[in-house]
Parts: sequence; C-alpha cells; structure tokens
Amino acid sequence: MELQKEIEKRLTFAIISHPDAGKTTITEKLLLFGKAIHAAGAVKSSRTDRKTTSDFMEMEKQRGISVSTSVMGFNWKDRKVNLLDTPGHADFSEDTYRTLTAVDSTLMVIDSVKGVEERTRKLCEICRMRRTPIITYINKLDRDGKDPIELMDELETELNVKITPMSWPVGQGKAFKGVYSLYEKRLILFNSHGTQDEDDTIEITDLSDPKLDQYAGLEAEQLREEIELINEVYPSFDREQYLSGHITPVFFGSAINNFGVRELLDCLVDIAPSPRIHEAEERTVEAAEEKFSGFIFKIHANLDPKHRDRIAFLRICSGRFEKNKQYLHVRSGKPFKTANPTAFMAQDRNIIDHAYPGDIIGLHDTGTFKIGDTLTEGEKMKFKGIPSFAPQIFRTVLNMDPMKSKQFNKGLQQLAEEGVVQLFTKKYTNEKLLGVVGMLQLDVIKYRLEHEYKASCRFDNSTFTTACWINSDDKKELDKFISIHSGKIAEDVRGAMVFLAGNKWLLERTLEEFPEIKYYFTSDYE
Repeated sequence: MELQKEIEKRLTFAIISHPDAGKTTITEKLLLFGKAIHAAGAVKSSRTDRKTTSDFMEMEKQRGISVSTSVMGFNWKDRKVNLLDTPGHADFSEDTYRTLTAVDSTLMVIDSVKGVEERTRKLCEICRMRRTPIITYINKLDRDGKDPIELMDELETELNVKITPMSWPVGQGKAFKGVYSLYEKRLILFNSHGTQDEDDTIEITDLSDPKLDQYAGLEAEQLREEIELINEVYPSFDREQYLSGHITPVFFGSAINNFGVRELLDCLVDIAPSPRIHEAEERTVEAAEEKFSGFIFKIHANLDPKHRDRIAFLRICSGRFEKNKQYLHVRSGKPFKTANPTAFMAQDRNIIDHAYPGDIIGLHDTGTFKIGDTLTEGEKMKFKGIPSFAPQIFRTVLNMDPMKSKQFNKGLQQLAEEGVVQLFTKKYTNEKLLGVVGMLQLDVIKYRLEHEYKASCRFDNSTFTTACWINSDDKKELDKFISIHSGKIAEDVRGAMVFLAGNKWLLERTLEEFPEIKYYFTSDYE
C-alpha cells in the first residue's frame, strides 16, 4: 500500500526543445515556483553572476547552452516532481535520447516566433515512437511572433500530432495582455515585471461576462471569436488520449516573465502520469512490483570538480531502493551495495535512505557501471532502448603531453563511458578514434580533458566516415572477417567489435560480401 502511494506521488518528466526556444529558462521558472530555488539565473546574461541552476558545467555557463542532462527535484501540490532538463543542441542528441528512456512524460517548448524547428520534429518523433505523453508550452508570447492559429496548424502538420489548447493568448507582442485558461476557466493578466500574483487572475467562467471587456479591452471580442473557432476545430481534453500519446495539451506564455508557468505546472501535476511500465528484454516490468529494479541511463564524471567523483544516474523502475542493501549488478553478476545514494538539484546532492519508482538517484561509481546496466534484487534482466548510435564523424585523438598519458587515457575512458563521445580503439594498432554526431562534442571533449583531467589533445582527420557493430554465430567466419579487414576493426568502450568504413558504399559492399556476419547500427544488440 505504501509503495503504490509513493508511485502515485511521482511525476518524472523531461523538457525538450530546439536550442534557444527557452527550455532552460522554463526549467528555472518551474524550480522557482516549486520553491526549489530562490532566484533564477539569466541563461546568457553577462551582466549577472547568477547562472542557470540546470547548466552547472563551466562550459555550459560560458556558452549559454545545455550540453548535458541535468536532474532536479521538488514538490508541488502533493506530488514529488523529478524534472530532467535535456540538451537541445543536435550534437548532444544521444544524451537526450537516453534521457527519454528514463521519464514517463515530456514537456515540449516551442518558440512562438520561430514555430516548429528541426530538433523539435526529431524529439517529438522519438516520444511518439515510445508513446510518451507530451504537454506543449508555446513560449515568448511577449514578442511579435506567428499567429496562434497558424501555430496550431503548424504543430499538427509538422509534428503529426493532435492538439487540444488548454489556454489561449489575449493579444501578442506589445499588445499581449495575458491568457485565458480553458482548463481553469479564468483570465490571467500579463505582468511584464516578471511576477504573477493571485491579483492578476480573474475568474471568468462565461466568455460573455462584461468583466472580460473590462480587463481585456479591445482584445476581448477577438478572444471570444478565436475561442469559439478553436472549440469547433480542436477536440476537448481527453486524459486517456493524452496518456496514450495521441494528443498534446497546449499552453501559451512567456517563461522569461514567469508567465503561464504556474498554470502549466498545476496542469502537469493534475494530468501527467505516475510511473507505469518499463520494457525489459525478458518481460514487462510494472512499477508496483515489490522487488526493486532499475537501470543506468547516464554517467557523469567530475560532477563536483573538487572531489573528482563519478556518478551513475539510476532510474528506479519497480519496488523500493534502500541504501546499504545488496543488489545484483546484472551485467557483471556481482553484488552491489551503496551507503550514499543521492537525490539531485542539478550539481547539489543530498544523501537519501530510500527511493521509489520514478525517482532518479545518483550512485557513487568507481568504474563499475556502464550506460544501460541493470540493478535488481536478483532477477537477471536487461531494460530495452538505451543504445549508442553509429557516429558519422571520426577523428584520431592524440595526446599532446606524454607526461600526462595516464590522465589522458583516464579522461577519454571516463568521458566515453559517460556517453559524451564514442571511443574506438583500433584492434591491432591501439590507435584511438573518437566518433561523434556533431563537431561541438569535440569541443566538449577538449575542454573537459583540459579542465577536469589536466590533459591536452589534438584531433586529426580520419579516413573513416561510418561504422557498425559486428557479431556472428560462426566464430570462424568472424575471425576470417577480422583477419581480412584488420585495419578497419576496432573495439568500443565496452569491448564490443566495430567495423569502420571509408564511406557508405564500401560498408554496403562489405555487408553483401560477408552475409554470415551480423551488422548493427546501434549498440543495444546484445
């Protein structure tokens, strides 16, 4: 009974968007309303020493972008909210994809000026594939942007989702007066000074009420017409349709001004799902099962640079996790016990005694864990859907200071285990290759090697442009393949075999010549 009660309290969601849509800003404002912080930082401001809570890495603070998922928790209206702020930049998409395996719902942020952008399309597609419920927040209504009805059409067409407006803007840009909440049947007036008090909220259950004209002025009649139109065009909210991923509720606001965030948060805790099921390769795992299970979806070295620590992020899928209790580390078959599991507020951590499904906890890691590892109370199983993808950009990485070889190798190994980059070691020459999705990942590697491991590196171009993981049931055929292509064989950070190719045509020709070999373009084939 206690377990079920704790599960129903949990709300674990990720915030996703295209870069610069306001994702990290809305994260700060949600934390502000949840009283998890007392002052929000400016994402890119050079005029203040305050930085965003979720962007804790020095490089993130300097560039004003998120390059790593942050985990934060707070309480709101009897629910324990676990919020994950993900990187918006495409170069760090793998971190975002893995994070989406660890949440039960998402909040998608759209820039009202730019509308639907490339990263939003891809992230929405992944959520749809996983049937992850999405709530949409259309941001920056205090700026002159696209017409709200045009935005609704764009959302449906570009993202292939059905929508249901939960609020509607009163004016836009300089004429922006606030929003009418269709969910709560009340008018919320915009205050450009960045506060949102109860005095700014007027109860208007009937749109013909003269109070609407009093407060909305010339915008009142247009609001009536637009709401009449959207009520005819768009379906009313259906929670089951939302939970199944078939419909997205839409809110409007201005995150930088705190506006529309409280209504969004109130609705989130009302309708967003508690932890449900997770698919393992062996079976479906229900959150309410008595026995504990969970998986590692992220690893971060040097979360606190003063302590040179390494933290594995564990999503709890079922049962109750307890500190000092012995669990099974499924991949190694060895027991695991921790005396200091932690809960997060970005880089701040608190030791906890226990945790429940939906919670994200940190485990001190001395090199035990890899992304995708499972912990259980004894059952041998592996959770699905936490892969690495074959990279498209390869660079040879060279140590620039032979006296720092130990730091250089340790840094590369740990950053690869985090998933920041993929590290391939050529089988017969031990030459180290980095595989990345985007060039910005190389900047992160160089920066973190220098600042966290005191090692310097140089990148050289590589002749390889594509790769796949290889395996075979026939050991002789696999050995023959490796012998013939010895200069193109490498191992990844887990020791899995990888075939490297100069271009897609060569890769495809090789696949045809050796039909006995199994080829995989994601690493979760085992």
